[in-house]
Amino acid sequence: MSSWFGGLGSGLGQSLGQVGGSLASLTGQISNFTKDMLLEGTEEVEAELPNSRREEIEAIHSVLRSENERLKKLCIDLEEKHEASELQIKQQSTSYRNQLQQKEVEISHLKARQIALQDQLVKLQSAAQSVHSGAEGVPATTASSSFGYGVSHHASAFHSDDMDFGDIIWSQQEINRLSNEVSRLESEVGHWRHIAQTSKAQGTNNSDQSEICKLQNTIKELKQNLNQEIDDHQHQMSVLQNAHQQKLTEISRRHREELSDYEERIEELENLLQQGGVTGIGVADHSKIHEMQKTIQALQTEKVESAKKLEEVEDRLKDINKKLTSVENERDVLKREQELLNVEKTQIIEECERLKLECSKLQPYVMKQSDTVTEKDSLLPQRTPAEEVFGLQPVTDAGNEIMRLGSLNQDDSLIEDNLKLKEHIQDLEKEKSLLFQEKEELQISLLKLNNEFEVIKNTATKDMNLDSELQDLRLSLEAKEQQLSQSITEKDILVTELEELDRQNQEATKHMILMKDQLSKQQNEGESIIRKLKQDLDDEKKRICQLEDEKMNITKELGVQNEKLIQSQLVLNNLHSTKQKLEDKVGDLGDELNKLQSNNLNIQKENVELKEFIRKNEDELSRVRNELTQSLKQDSDSNFKDNLLKEREAEVRNLKQNLSEMEQHNENLKKLAFDLKMENEKLVLECEDIRHQLEESVAGSNQISLEKNAIVEALRMEKGQLEVELCQVKKRLLEEANKYEQTIGELSNARNLNGSTLQLENENLIKLSHEKDFEISKLKKTIEQLDADHKETKEILLSSLEEQKQLAQLINEKEIFIEKLKGQSSELQEKLDINTQSLRRNENVQQTIEDKDRMLASMKEENNHLKEELERLREQQSRTTTMAEPKTLDIIMELESEISQLNIIKSTLEEEIKHHQKIIEDQNQSKMQLFQSLQEQKKEMDEFKYQHEQMNATHTQLFLEKDEEIRNLQKTIEQIRTQLHEERQDIQTENSDIFAETKVQSLNIENGSEKHDLSKAETERLVKGIKERELEIKLLNEKNISLTKQIDQLSKDEVGKLTQIIQQKDLEIKALHARMSSASYTQDVVYLQQQLQSYALEREQVLAVLNEKTRENSHLKSEYHKLMDIVAAKEAALIKLQDENKKLSTRFESTGQDMFRETVQNLSRIIREKDIEIDALSQKCQTLLTVLQTSNTGNEVGSVNSNQFEELLQERDKLKQQVKKMEEWKQQVMTTVQNMQHESAQLQEELHQLQAQVLVDSDSNSKLQVDYTGLIQSYEQNETKLKNFGQELAQVQHSIGQLCNTKDLLLGKLDIISPQVPSEPSVVSQSAESLRAVESDIPSESSKLLQQEIEELRKSLQEKDAAIRTLQENNHRLSDSIAATSELERKEHEQTDSEIKQMKEKQDVLQKSLKEKDLLIKAKSDQFLSLNENLTNKVNENELLRQAVTNLKERTLILEMDICKLKEENEKIVEISRGKETECQALQETNTKFSMMLREREFECQALKEKALAFEQLLKEKEQGKTGELNQLLNTVKSMQEKTVMFQQERDQVMLSLKQKQMENSALQNEVKHLRDKELRSNRELQRLRNHLLESEDSYTRDALAAEDREANLRNKVTVLEEKLVSSSNAMENASHQASLQVESLQEQLNVVSKQRDEAALQLSVSQDQVKQYALSLTNLQMVLEHFQQEEKAMYSAELEKQSQLVGEWKKKAENLEGKLVSLQERLDEANAALDSASRLTEQLDLKEEQIEELKKQNELRQEMLDDVQKKLMNLVNSTEGKVDKILMRNLFIGYFHTPKTKRQEVLRLMGSILGIKKEEMEELFHDDQGGVTRWMSGWLGGGSKSVPNTPLRPNQQSLLNSSFSELFIKFLETESHPSIPPPKLSVHGMKPLDSPGRTKLATNVPQSFKDTAESRTSRRADVNPFLAPRSAAVPLINPAGLGTGGPGHLLFLKPISDVLPTFTPLPVLPDNSAGAVLKDPFFLKQ
Repeated sequence: MSSWFGGLGSGLGQSLGQVGGSLASLTGQISNFTKDMLLEGTEEVEAELPNSRREEIEAIHSVLRSENERLKKLCIDLEEKHEASELQIKQQSTSYRNQLQQKEVEISHLKARQIALQDQLVKLQSAAQSVHSGAEGVPATTASSSFGYGVSHHASAFHSDDMDFGDIIWSQQEINRLSNEVSRLESEVGHWRHIAQTSKAQGTNNSDQSEICKLQNTIKELKQNLNQEIDDHQHQMSVLQNAHQQKLTEISRRHREELSDYEERIEELENLLQQGGVTGIGVADHSKIHEMQKTIQALQTEKVESAKKLEEVEDRLKDINKKLTSVENERDVLKREQELLNVEKTQIIEECERLKLECSKLQPYVMKQSDTVTEKDSLLPQRTPAEEVFGLQPVTDAGNEIMRLGSLNQDDSLIEDNLKLKEHIQDLEKEKSLLFQEKEELQISLLKLNNEFEVIKNTATKDMNLDSELQDLRLSLEAKEQQLSQSITEKDILVTELEELDRQNQEATKHMILMKDQLSKQQNEGESIIRKLKQDLDDEKKRICQLEDEKMNITKELGVQNEKLIQSQLVLNNLHSTKQKLEDKVGDLGDELNKLQSNNLNIQKENVELKEFIRKNEDELSRVRNELTQSLKQDSDSNFKDNLLKEREAEVRNLKQNLSEMEQHNENLKKLAFDLKMENEKLVLECEDIRHQLEESVAGSNQISLEKNAIVEALRMEKGQLEVELCQVKKRLLEEANKYEQTIGELSNARNLNGSTLQLENENLIKLSHEKDFEISKLKKTIEQLDADHKETKEILLSSLEEQKQLAQLINEKEIFIEKLKGQSSELQEKLDINTQSLRRNENVQQTIEDKDRMLASMKEENNHLKEELERLREQQSRTTTMAEPKTLDIIMELESEISQLNIIKSTLEEEIKHHQKIIEDQNQSKMQLFQSLQEQKKEMDEFKYQHEQMNATHTQLFLEKDEEIRNLQKTIEQIRTQLHEERQDIQTENSDIFAETKVQSLNIENGSEKHDLSKAETERLVKGIKERELEIKLLNEKNISLTKQIDQLSKDEVGKLTQIIQQKDLEIKALHARMSSASYTQDVVYLQQQLQSYALEREQVLAVLNEKTRENSHLKSEYHKLMDIVAAKEAALIKLQDENKKLSTRFESTGQDMFRETVQNLSRIIREKDIEIDALSQKCQTLLTVLQTSNTGNEVGSVNSNQFEELLQERDKLKQQVKKMEEWKQQVMTTVQNMQHESAQLQEELHQLQAQVLVDSDSNSKLQVDYTGLIQSYEQNETKLKNFGQELAQVQHSIGQLCNTKDLLLGKLDIISPQVPSEPSVVSQSAESLRAVESDIPSESSKLLQQEIEELRKSLQEKDAAIRTLQENNHRLSDSIAATSELERKEHEQTDSEIKQMKEKQDVLQKSLKEKDLLIKAKSDQFLSLNENLTNKVNENELLRQAVTNLKERTLILEMDICKLKEENEKIVEISRGKETECQALQETNTKFSMMLREREFECQALKEKALAFEQLLKEKEQGKTGELNQLLNTVKSMQEKTVMFQQERDQVMLSLKQKQMENSALQNEVKHLRDKELRSNRELQRLRNHLLESEDSYTRDALAAEDREANLRNKVTVLEEKLVSSSNAMENASHQASLQVESLQEQLNVVSKQRDEAALQLSVSQDQVKQYALSLTNLQMVLEHFQQEEKAMYSAELEKQSQLVGEWKKKAENLEGKLVSLQERLDEANAALDSASRLTEQLDLKEEQIEELKKQNELRQEMLDDVQKKLMNLVNSTEGKVDKILMRNLFIGYFHTPKTKRQEVLRLMGSILGIKKEEMEELFHDDQGGVTRWMSGWLGGGSKSVPNTPLRPNQQSLLNSSFSELFIKFLETESHPSIPPPKLSVHGMKPLDSPGRTKLATNVPQSFKDTAESRTSRRADVNPFLAPRSAAVPLINPAGLGTGGPGHLLFLKPISDVLPTFTPLPVLPDNSAGAVLKDPFFLKQ
């Protein structure tokens, strides 16, 4: 608990500290700000006051906004901390509960031990009782029963508690309960000990039993009392817990209320700020600004006060936290003590157990010893509970203290706590004294025990063990005494802590007093603010007067306009009324028409029904007539039927008359309907005319109203502004009033808490608050006046709102129009896409012409570019959503302008499409022209070739010229290439960009499906972009035209040259013709022929050259294309390089510092190298000097070598070169330094840019925060709406439930009221009876034949007629008797009918009401469903909003993170920039030093150069022989060197000093400037302070005077108020007196009313009695009626039974007749069926006969066909007999040579079998080895030449075989080469195998015999080889003798020639047709 309290206290302290700190900082800022504003305000002139105030207000606005944001953040932090603290509390509570559970477990263990002890006690008691003679056992369940409570109570107490305090309290209760039980057990032990002692003394006295009973009773009573007390304690604890929970809830509620108040205040301030931002314009707003300033000051003061209050609360909380910590420490100490006591308790229990064991040992020895042991046992539990009580009481006290401290959090009454603590100390002291008493008692008991032990020692020496036990007990006693002393010391510590708490309390009271002093000061400040507010009110009143004057003028104008509007409205109303009347008329006429139409329909239906009825009657008539005629023939006596006929005819006549009447009625109705239709049409026309008039009038009135509205809106805008200002003033005043009331309430609460010392201050403050209340009431009155003034303006605003709605509708229409336009634009875009596709298709065709391709490509790219821009703009649209709400008129104008712009864009797009189409058409035309030109060129080329053939002479020269021309052309082409190259670079760069953009845009087109409205700015951008694109297109077109011109010029030049060449050729041809005409023609011809030959050769050469040239040309073209590609690639590479350069530049900027360092290092290296070089040079100079000196000393004049001179010269040259290098290095260094400076400048610029970006980001962040707050507000609004919807839903459900209840009630009533209609007696119709009676007398006899049955039926009919007559007579009699009875019944029925009608009417009413209720229920259910749907939608919206809120939160977090990162980066960049600046300064310094060093080095170099020159001169002189001069010169050189060194040093020092002085000077100048600025500022501040002092003195004097005046006024007001109080008290007394009088009068009235009620009750009882009597009489009447009805029913039932018997008899007879009729009908049906079947059979027979005849005809036809076919076949057989197929023989011949020699005989046999050679002849041929082949070949070739069958060879034909095989073969070829008819080809698949015996139909037309032949032909095909083709010799179909052995007469089956070979059955062909005709035959095809 201590940690929890600590955490809570620290959390609250921190949060409140933060709030206080923030408020303090806010107040500090505001105070500083006000000071600055005052200082600046004194400086400015009075004329510039409004601007300055505006600026001040704006600044205040910004400060307040920032503060508000900060406060919001603080609120959020506090909420988070609150949640965290709650979580901590929960965790701690869980931990405490766990601890408590552990404690409970321990307690349960202890209980178990206690129970064990009790059992032992019971045993001991039983032992003790056994000693007594008359003692009886007491049940041992006394203790256990008392312990049963503990467990259950424990469980319930623990689980029911929710708070940690409850847990602690429960533990305390448990401890108390246990202590009580321990004390009870002690008392029981003492009681039993007493009984044991008495048993010793008295022995066997039965009087103890009565005492035992009494004691047991007392024990029970005590137990009951204990239980009651425990219950009371529990009740008290629950009450305390409830109170604590209530307090906690109140605190949390207060906290929430305060939070909500703060939020409301913040929102109000924000609203004020926004309103201030809107209405902060104009010169007339000075007073408003002044008011704003005052309100801000008031708010500041309130903030200061709230900050102070918060500080007070923090101090209090700190004090409480301190107290809590101290109490927690105390509790921890007590817990430790408790633990120690528990340990001791366990030890004591163990000791007790040991003692008991020893007692059990000692019992058999001595009875006395047992008595002593029991005394010890009783002593031990006496001690333990006392100690336990001592240990547990402080714990309970600590718990009470914690509860008190918990209540301290709510109440600040520390004094009461002090008193309670003092009382607690007193209680502790009392407990201490009690403990001392107990200790003394224990000592006495110890002494007694010692005495007893001495006695035991004397009596029994065996009891030595008891002494050791006693010693142990003594030791434990001593330990207990030590513990007592420790507890006493702890009590002392507690006392000291209480004293410290008292001191803290005193300090807190002092602090409170100080706070009250501060509050009084703040009140004084509040009074000054109120004065200022009064002044502001006066100013406002003046302005209100001005506004009222303006309002009067406006109202006058409005009145004039209202009159005009009223007139127009009257006109409109008249028109509307006329229109409504006409519509009513039309409706009435329509209703009438509908009625007539319905009547007409009904009449028509009736007509149809009547017609049907007439038809039925006619049918019946016809039947009856037929029957009558039959009966007349049969019988003569048919008078009865005539009568029937007459009756029927009369009925028919009546029906016809009715029909005619109905028709007349129908015609009349039709006429009426036609008239009504005519009238209706007229009325419709009139309605349309009136509507037109109305529309015109409405249009006119709309125009007038629009003009008026424009004027009225301007006035309303001004009024609206004024209203807004007034509302702001009202809000401010109300807020201030509320704030003051709150402060007064808080002060009053604070004063009530504190004692009597603060009462005087309270009274003063109350008086001040009363004064303020009066001031507020005055202000409220002024506000009410303002409200009354501005109600009229509100009404005007409402009308303007309606107009705005109309405008919004217009806007919606415009938006719809815009959407339509967008749709059109999308369609146009689709068309554009289609055009682009067609262009792409054309590209394949355009590849032939490169120039046109380029044109098209450029156009396409431009088009794509435009598309990309459009799509970009659309994307921008999708990103940017318009936030601001548009003003009505401005929006309409903007929308109209947008529509016009969209139309323009549409038109431009259409024009572009047309333009593209034209371009495509032009291109197509140009292609066609180019094709034509190509064809023409081809023709020309042909002509040129022809001319070249004629004139080859001059071609050589021409080709030389052409070579030159080609060279020139190549040069020109190269020039053109360069030009084109330059132009193409530009074009391609553009094109590449465009293509890249097109790709991107195409992707964007696919992705971007969202389309938003084009804003005005975006449409303007579109238009601009389109114009720019048009300009680009024009430029590109011009370029293209220029290029095409150039190309055309080139082609023209070439064509011109070619034409010149052709003309020259023509001239040469003419010259040649002239020569030809001359005399030397013959010679020239020969010469020319020779030349022609040579020219032909040359021409070939030229053509070859030409081909080469064309190849070269094509090669050049390809090279040109390659170059273009290379150029494009280079351009791409260039672009890449530029990008890389940019990247490198960025890297170099980042690595600027490294560059600086590197440059510095390089410079230092260079300088070191130079130093080294200079040292080397100086060394060389010294060596030279030494050489010279040595030469001087030696007096050798010419001893210096020329080599040394040369070396010196070389060194000089080297030095010069080094000097040049040094200079170059210097320049490089300078340039690097300059670059560094430039880079630093760029970095600074970048820094500035980054800072700007950071500012922009912060602005965007603030906007996002604002948006987020807005979203949260909207979310809260949605939640409120949801709640409202839920309430509405609940209401609807309630109403539905009520409706359902009402419905159930109504249904119940209906069930009760359902009428019991009495059933009339059923009278059987006469006709039915007669019919049934007729059917009864027929005898039941069945005849076999039909005629007999018919005669019997006729007889039965006659009998039936007789029976009918008799029945009619009986009926007449019955009807007379029934008529008499029915009259009586009618009267009764009429009464019952009237009642039934009433009931029915009631039922109808109820049904109607039910229907209405049902409809209502349906409507409500529909509403309910709609509400449910709305609810679901709202829930979905809420979820979406929640998601959006979460997303926004995440975004804000991300943005905050980004901002933090950016800030950190900024700081880093700033630090880097500073470092760079410092480095730059250092570099500049080093640069200056380096420059100084360089100069020194230069001087040294110059000195060395001079030395070298001097040396050269000296050497020359030496050569001349002037040694003395050399020495002098050397001396002079030395002196000069020294001087130069000196001069250089001096110069360097001077330079350095100069630079230092310059730096100092600059520093001094800066300081001087700063000092001057400071002086100027100080002077200004002095002047300001002086002015401020003067003003402040003036203001103080004014304030003092005003305060005195106010004091006087206030005193007067106080007196007035006292008088008013007196008067009001008198009025109250009077009112109370009047109220008492009124009460008395009301009581009298009540008495009167009660009497009236009693009388009414008596009357009610009387009326109820009467009702009962009436009910009795009614029941009697009903009984009588029922009796009558029963009698009547009996009569009727008797008659009915008789009639039913008669009816039954008749029914039986009728059934018999019906059975006979059915049997007759069945026989009839059978006969009819037999007749039908016979007729069908005859029909079928006729059909079959016809079919047979047709088949016979077909047979005859087919027979004829067959005869023809047989004839044709015979002819074919005769013609084709013996012919062999050529292809077959060829295949066999080839196959013979292909087959191996061993198998060739098989091939020959095959051939022989085909040719019809017998096997024997074949074998003879094979035997003949020599001439076998030739014989076979000759026979084959000789016989095969003609289509005659081969016959076997004869002996006289052997001579032919001697001729050669080649000759025979040639003959065979000649015979075969002559054309013959080709053989018909049949498919192999068409042939059937031989084995298939079944027959197939070949064709439907072919007769059966022919089919058989065909099948026999194709019957042997199983062994067919399809390769071997289809012909063979065949046998004739018919036998030569004409006899048919195996077929039907005239036909035979065909036989194949051999089993192996395939056969081909030749078809019979007509002599006219060829083989083709045979193949084409359909029969053949089918086969």
